[in-house]
Amino acid sequence: MFGFVMADTGELSQQERDRYTGIYCGICRSIRTQSSNLSRLSLSYDMAFLALLHTSLYEPEERTGEKACMLHPVKPRPWVENPYVSYCADMNVALAYYKALDDQNDDKKLSAKMLSGIFGTPMEKIRGRWPRQCAAIEDCIRQLSALEQAGCANPDEPAACFGRLMAELFVYREDLWEENLRQMGMALGRFIYLADAAIDYRKDMKKGSYNPFAAMGTGEDWDRWEEYLVLAMGRCADHYERLPLVQDKKLLDNILYSGIWLSYRRQQRGAKKHDG
Repeated sequence: MFGFVMADTGELSQQERDRYTGIYCGICRSIRTQSSNLSRLSLSYDMAFLALLHTSLYEPEERTGEKACMLHPVKPRPWVENPYVSYCADMNVALAYYKALDDQNDDKKLSAKMLSGIFGTPMEKIRGRWPRQCAAIEDCIRQLSALEQAGCANPDEPAACFGRLMAELFVYREDLWEENLRQMGMALGRFIYLADAAIDYRKDMKKGSYNPFAAMGTGEDWDRWEEYLVLAMGRCADHYERLPLVQDKKLLDNILYSGIWLSYRRQQRGAKKHDG
């Protein structure tokens, strides 16, 4: 759904790569056990960041191991399991479900209908475990759809809507760190929405699809769009640095300060090359 919140793996040590892979594979394993084998189609590296963030903040006990799987049958890969990995597995499926449902309603795609069916099967249990988060996803996607259908010309409004969605996902429980986590999630959500809008600008213009930057009517302006992104990430970093993180801090820094921008630049080059 996002595709931006990823590590700059070229700058990671082998130990950090193993840790990153372990969290990712732990989410995959948890999706299989908590939802279904097919639900692993929703798997994304974006949720690995949130799992690492919560794990670093709350420092839970962990189960670890190595095992081969269908996708990696030859060499065993490390895995990590803890309550926050399990939480992110549920959020991964919930996001994929509501996104597929939204695509099904908007575009009537058969693929979206199939995916909403796959992800929808475990959703009753996920809603039962995380009612606040699931309600927030559903409400924000509904509000976002209304803004897009209305052709909202102010990119701050849909970006803030998606930010509120992410804010609720970042808050695992209401405690001392709730406000910083919520504000961090809000800012990161704004970044993700606006970065995606920038990458999709030319494609959306050709298809006649809604794009907040196109709706502004100011034309293609990558420098101006980046000002939005820098501001959002500055706010995100401000609240991130207020959290007492020690475990995996270097890995988290890599994702937030390097990996996200590396992913954005890579997709930006692809968008310009493909549509230029």
